[in-house]
Amino acid sequence: MKIVRLSKFLFSLLILSGALFVESCKEIKVEQSRPLVSEYSNSVFLRWNDIFLQLDRYAVGYRPGPVPHALGYLGYTAYEAVVPAMPGYNSLANLYPGLQIPAFDEEKEYHWPAVINECYAYLMKRFFFHMENEYPDLFQSIEQTRQQLYNQYATETTPEILARSVERGRSVAMALYNWERTDLEAHNAFLNPQPPYDAPTGPGYWEPTVPDFVQGLFPFWGRVRTFALPEAEQLARPPIPYSENTQSLFYNQALEVYFRVNNIKENGPGSYEDRWTAEFWSDDILGLTFSPPARLIAVANQVVAEENLNLEETVEFYAKLGMSLNDISVGIWQSKYIYNLERPVSYIRRVVSQQYPAASDWTTILNNPINGYEGITPAFPAYPSGHSGFAGAGGKILSAFFEFNSKHPGTFVFTDKCHISRTEFNGTPRTLASFTELAREDAYARIPLGVHFRMDCDEGLRMGELAAQRVLELPWRK
Repeated sequence: MKIVRLSKFLFSLLILSGALFVESCKEIKVEQSRPLVSEYSNSVFLRWNDIFLQLDRYAVGYRPGPVPHALGYLGYTAYEAVVPAMPGYNSLANLYPGLQIPAFDEEKEYHWPAVINECYAYLMKRFFFHMENEYPDLFQSIEQTRQQLYNQYATETTPEILARSVERGRSVAMALYNWERTDLEAHNAFLNPQPPYDAPTGPGYWEPTVPDFVQGLFPFWGRVRTFALPEAEQLARPPIPYSENTQSLFYNQALEVYFRVNNIKENGPGSYEDRWTAEFWSDDILGLTFSPPARLIAVANQVVAEENLNLEETVEFYAKLGMSLNDISVGIWQSKYIYNLERPVSYIRRVVSQQYPAASDWTTILNNPINGYEGITPAFPAYPSGHSGFAGAGGKILSAFFEFNSKHPGTFVFTDKCHISRTEFNGTPRTLASFTELAREDAYARIPLGVHFRMDCDEGLRMGELAAQRVLELPWRK
């Protein structure tokens, strides 16, 4: 009798164990059937970044602040949309009061590139809506790109999963866009880039410069919301004290610009390299090239493609890069309009000309072939340098991802092919030994161009690296 009972017990236990095993397998199978972000390629980002660079080249009113602002929101939106399928990562939404990310159904499957596709299409149509009439072909490329990628993804998943993915991307993009609209200094600021403001006057203060005398751009951009750079760190250190004394540090920084530009104009020793560097990193002219902050995206695209990052790595990278560029734009432009330091061209023509009379009609080597103006200077105060800030932030993020790791134990030797097809200037690719060198070359190229003092570049680089560091310190990982 005991044997029969024991047999029944063992038989029941066996059936129960089998049932549990089957259920366990079912659970494992369900988990495995839901792809993670890391299982996809980076192609959706490279495609959309290429469209962004084309739009950025012609986007009136977008330079300098709205470009990095848009990049910050695009990158961050994509991150929040897909982070539920990035197991080692956190949502950052709780850091930003007023931001509500739509709920995510963990039981459902999503096609993650399709989610990102909708994020970018939704936001870019709204960020660049002013281009619809003036550049209809470019504006239409947004919807054309969305549809082309949608059609591709339709062959990779089911209609149900694709529809769910489309809804996920659009709903998160809508949430981020509604939050962006609450930042009144930033939202649609490109429609009025030169609002009136009370500018200080007198020796050493910025004023519109020859030959076009354009009024100051985005004097209130320093009030825009940042993602990570705290208010206490958004103001630059004070510049070198203003002085017209020929023995002063300020005067000698002006002399450096004056003689270096003159050497280029006269084809002196080292002038070829100086001109090449200055023009290669300029990116100042609307309608000619993409903008200075977007240049870092153009650089990043080359590295991401070369390193073949998976989609998870790419999402994290572009979120951090875009958010860093946004934050440094705020800090730099706040500082510019607090210190209101004049440009080298103004100081050289007014002060240096007293010792060197030929300086009275001195100009930079920055020319605009679109409107014919020569010897121009960007239309905002000198200190600190925006180019240098963007370079410092971008270089820091690039280094954090691609240098001193298991794949690249040291620095990353990189050849920048951003301007390989340009004919208006020497677009020959330049090879850099590291991303720190890339950042420094981008920054200090402003001196031989004639538009910045060395102190502008020094402080811009420092601030850019700090902004990137603060973004890197956000609680990305679990």
